[in-house]
Order: sequence, then C-alpha cells, then structure tokens
Amino acid sequence: MDFLELARQRRSVRGYRPDPVPPTVLEPVLEAARLAPTACNRQPFRLFVLETAGHEAELARIYHRPWFVQAPLVIGIVAVVAEAWVRRDGASYHLVDAAIAMDHLILAAASVGLGTCWVAAFDRAAAVAVLRLPPGVEPVAFTPLGYPADAPGPKERRPLAELVRLQSW
Repeated sequence: MDFLELARQRRSVRGYRPDPVPPTVLEPVLEAARLAPTACNRQPFRLFVLETAGHEAELARIYHRPWFVQAPLVIGIVAVVAEAWVRRDGASYHLVDAAIAMDHLILAAASVGLGTCWVAAFDRAAAVAVLRLPPGVEPVAFTPLGYPADAPGPKERRPLAELVRLQSW
C-alpha cells in the first residue's frame, strides 16, 4: 500500500479485540517511532509499552474512557525536555519531536492492521504518577494499540483548498 492510501485508511479506533499483539508485530511499530525525524536528531522522547490486563484501573486514571483499556496494550510517549533542541528564540521542540514519533508509530500500526486512537486529553498528573516520571519528563500522548473490533467509518477532513495557502495568508 502506498503512503497516501495508508493515510486515507488510518482511523481512530475506539473498540478493540482482546487478541494479543505479538512481539514480531509490535517491534516494527516501535521501530517506526525510533526512525522518526527529530530536531538535530536528538530523539528527546521515550516510549512506554503498557499492558492493560491487570492494570485497567491504573490506566483509567490517565484516561477514563472504557475503550482506552480494551486493547491489550497502551503506548505512551513522553518528552525529555533537557534533551530537545531549542530554537534561538527559546522555543523547545520536545513536543514536536514526540508528536512526530507518535505519528510514525500510529501509521506503522495501521500498516500492519493494528488500531490506535491518539489521546491528548489525558490527566497529566495521573500520567506522571502512573509512569513514575521524574522532573523534566513530560507526558505528550497515549494510544491504545490492538486489533480493531470493527471497521471504523469514514473520516471527515476539510478540503485541501481550505488548508493550503500559497506564499502568504
């Protein structure tokens, strides 16, 4: 499948089968995140692979929707702020770099038939506590990871003409 077809087919999944994700399927998905571009190639992120079985209550503290813990795994990405490249005006790229890595992971997951759903509306304090994050490490996003229970419907997107500007606003 070419990249545009993959991007068209990827959906946010909110229902998962309990089937385990074999290591031979999981590893290339994690590898895609590792290969993501980051500012100055600093890779200021870490991935957490969290098994849901037996940890549902703890993970529900991070995000309380029932489907969040339906998949066999939850992947969390955090940014190590001190490792990130900082632009001259002081803007740190830790969030951008972590987001790019998570996007690579989500697209790689879709390419092997796994479902994901980008979760950014999580409880930050709970994420810090559950992951036992030290100061200077910031949770960025989470996603369940597993086989979809059904085929999600079509996704709606604005037309390209609404999103693209040529030369200036």
